[in-house]
Amino acid sequence: MIPRRTGTVPGGRRTGRAAPPAGFDRRLIAPMVLGSVLNPVNSSMIAVALVPIGVAFGAPPATTVWLVTALYLATAVGQPVAGRLVDMYGPRRLYLAGTALVGVAGLLGALAPSLGALIGARVLLGFGTSAAFPASMQLTRREAERTGRDRPAGVLTALAVANQTVAVVGPALGGLLIGAAGWRAVFTVNLPLSAACLVLGALRLPRERSTAGPRRPVDLPGMALFAVLLVSLMLFLMEPRPAHWYLPLLCAVAAWAFAARELRTTEPFVDLRVLGGRAPLLATYVRQLLGYTTSYAFMYGYTQWLEQGRGLSASTAGLVLLPLSASALTVSVLTGRREAVRAKLLAGAAVQIAACLALLLVGARSPVPVLLAAGAVMGVPQGLIGLANQNALYRQADPARIASAAGLLRTFMYLGALGASAAAAAFFPHRADTAGLHGLALFMLAGSVLLLVSVLPDRSLRTLTPRKA
Repeated sequence: MIPRRTGTVPGGRRTGRAAPPAGFDRRLIAPMVLGSVLNPVNSSMIAVALVPIGVAFGAPPATTVWLVTALYLATAVGQPVAGRLVDMYGPRRLYLAGTALVGVAGLLGALAPSLGALIGARVLLGFGTSAAFPASMQLTRREAERTGRDRPAGVLTALAVANQTVAVVGPALGGLLIGAAGWRAVFTVNLPLSAACLVLGALRLPRERSTAGPRRPVDLPGMALFAVLLVSLMLFLMEPRPAHWYLPLLCAVAAWAFAARELRTTEPFVDLRVLGGRAPLLATYVRQLLGYTTSYAFMYGYTQWLEQGRGLSASTAGLVLLPLSASALTVSVLTGRREAVRAKLLAGAAVQIAACLALLLVGARSPVPVLLAAGAVMGVPQGLIGLANQNALYRQADPARIASAAGLLRTFMYLGALGASAAAAAFFPHRADTAGLHGLALFMLAGSVLLLVSVLPDRSLRTLTPRKA
């Protein structure tokens, strides 16, 4: 319920009418945005640090890649866990705890004496960076209820654009830091970022109201089973070999135990009864998986092909991808204030299909302008699909579980990233040649068609409207 506030007229006389509630508290935007970019900045900067770290510890690429994998695994598990805790205990506590953990992980990484310790620091970073996005979604929902203005598109767009921008500039920032102070600076940068989040969060995030009721139990067994389920699945997706037959079996057993646990407990980590009755929300998770599988497959596969199949240098290949980032940011900014979930998903899927078809036409002799155009076209769905799914989830999720629902959305994104990585490895077994790129393009095309097919008959997308507070 929205509290009524007495209005006044000139002269100070009370009117007895309810004054219009204030708009979104803009003081929250800075800690929300800064906290939410901790994950993409750490995901992207490490790309340029893998080689110097490998040289420092005498480790091959097959080993240093765990610096990337560890963050993905920890974040995929940590996002829904942190989200559930945000729903139970409020955004402020989890935001402050998570951003503090980022600072600790940054310090441990900067002082790490071995590669194993460095991987451990990346795991802590993954967990620490998992709290801010679910907390931001919870804060957005609370502000909508407080003001009675349930139109958060501008705030959600700010979060999306900030994440996309940081993901783009991350490698360049990492390169500058490494050039100035060595690879350990990639971890040290988390210290001032963590401090800024802690100060802004302590000063601006609302304190939780104390309640006299009994403390709600935390479903630790459910969280543990979910972690086993997800980690075994992701490890198999990373290296789908016959020798790893036990991983799908472990995943299936954990999934059965997790479902049995969640259906029986009174305070489940993931309320499968409610989630099972929310087909539109489940469809949004599937669309997130499909959209980001194609997006990451293009990012991983096209970049490798530019260097090995087309013969470009690493720096030139990076420049060729700039139009992709530019078009994604431009589309997000231009369309962000209008939710238009169904229209964005349809347009994004259609353009994604066109981009996949275009990849079937490129080859080792394709001119650079054609390569630039392919990236620019693929950037359009990147700017539409993720933002559309974020807005859809905000409308479809149970308001009492908005943070945990947002965490699961991020988990499906990381599953897409790992699926894309596995696909790139399958189509490029020895080197990234043109035949492999065309095979990967067909794989991406199939996913894009499935995305389009999932949107067309979904009537629920037509009725997504702001909730009444």
